[in-house]
Amino acid sequence: MAAMTTVPSYAPSLWVRVCHALPRLDLTMQMRDNVFVPDSWEYQQTLLVLSSLSAIALVVSLLVVLSFLIHYCCCHRGDRSEGSEEEEEDEDGSTGHGYSGKKGRGICCVTWVAVAAVTLCCVAIGIGFYGNSEANDGMYQLTSSLLTANYTLASIDLLISDTISGLQLSVSGPLSSMEELFTGSKPFLVSTRNCRRLSENVINLLSSISLSRSGLDAGLGNDSSVSGAAITPLTPVPPSVAPTMVPSGGLMPNPFSPGWAANTLMVNEDYRWLSYVLLLLLDLIVCLFILLGLAKQARWLLILMTVLAWLALFLSWGSLGLETATVVALSDFCSDPNAFVLNSTQFTTGTSADILDYYLTCSRRMNSPFQQLLTQSQRALSNIHTHLSSLDRNALPQFPKAEKSLREVQQILNSTEGNFHQLVALLNCRGLNKDYIDSLKGLCYDGMEGLLYLSLYSFLSALAFTAILCSLPGAWRSFPSESEEYEDSDSESEDPFTSHQDSKRFLQWQPWL
Repeated sequence: MAAMTTVPSYAPSLWVRVCHALPRLDLTMQMRDNVFVPDSWEYQQTLLVLSSLSAIALVVSLLVVLSFLIHYCCCHRGDRSEGSEEEEEDEDGSTGHGYSGKKGRGICCVTWVAVAAVTLCCVAIGIGFYGNSEANDGMYQLTSSLLTANYTLASIDLLISDTISGLQLSVSGPLSSMEELFTGSKPFLVSTRNCRRLSENVINLLSSISLSRSGLDAGLGNDSSVSGAAITPLTPVPPSVAPTMVPSGGLMPNPFSPGWAANTLMVNEDYRWLSYVLLLLLDLIVCLFILLGLAKQARWLLILMTVLAWLALFLSWGSLGLETATVVALSDFCSDPNAFVLNSTQFTTGTSADILDYYLTCSRRMNSPFQQLLTQSQRALSNIHTHLSSLDRNALPQFPKAEKSLREVQQILNSTEGNFHQLVALLNCRGLNKDYIDSLKGLCYDGMEGLLYLSLYSFLSALAFTAILCSLPGAWRSFPSESEEYEDSDSESEDPFTSHQDSKRFLQWQPWL
């Protein structure tokens, strides 16, 4: 078993540990490891073996129902002959109304078994609705956290692009004008060129701040002359409406995109939630109409519900197989989520392992991988501010025409420093780590609990429908047919002795007549 590592404020729940400890067998019945490797065929075999348990249970259910059907079909003639003899004996000592004692007890037993099975199915439906709601809440928390993380990443890109654009504007505009004005004064010209050099240095440093491995390596390898990476300006929007471009080259973007994952999960969750609601409504309708058919003794309604019960039985065992595989795979992931994220190629292809480890663990003992770049950028901005202050005091009295350009550079510098402080706060691990922990809690706490309740619902409903299919044929066969009811009504109305005895009994009950 893989060693379980935890992240701050998150620990695997009891159900995660129990499901993670289940033994794993492949198709050759050999023991396998329970490390979450979804792309491995050996790991997929273990999930298939666990899902096949529901298929075995379905076969057992079919055999049980088939044995009861054979029992009803083979014993029908014997029960009919015995029942006719008992009815003839009972007619001599009774009024001719109702069923015989043995037959009545059999009918009552079959009916109550069907009612108990329907009651169990209704309990399972209630559990299913609760589990579906819990799973939906967990997925909603997961997608919300992913959208918030995507919003943070987009804000980082936006701040970097705005800062770089402002500094590039100052280098190409006001600083160039100041160099032309200070051509005759060497000290002021040196200060202006130092501002240009420091601004270009900040541009290169900020261009190196990226979650990709190449950008970080380039920034750390060359502190002063880094070639600026191409920054695509992104305008972040609130997480609830953050759009995400769907990649056209494949099913999953490379590197991983939180916004793409959130939108994909939301769409899939909507279909999953709707599918379970329809399945629960189907089970509920079948149960209610079975009770109505038993109360009204409607044979045609029970036959129709028997057909739908067969469909519900197959759906229940099928959903249980999918839920079993999902629960086990989710427990494997939730037992050690950091290991999967750090070892997955979808995450590490475009992101450094040091950056991932910093944001996943957010330990106080770890330094930010961007600390050196941010420190150098802050020092460069401070030096630019010092040079501009010196030019403001000394150069403006001699070159008043340079005041406009100097004020523009100071304004750009103030805006750059504001963006820089926001960038430092966003690059801190606490914000993204909180989103990561919230997503784990939603998936591994609420999502796991919801899936377990849905598994319990599928199991109970499958048992209930098995019992219903075993009892319904005996129930609707015991109902009197229309011809029997018609004959009974005619015999009661045409029997002169019964009517005479009833009238005589009525007259004796009236003493004044």
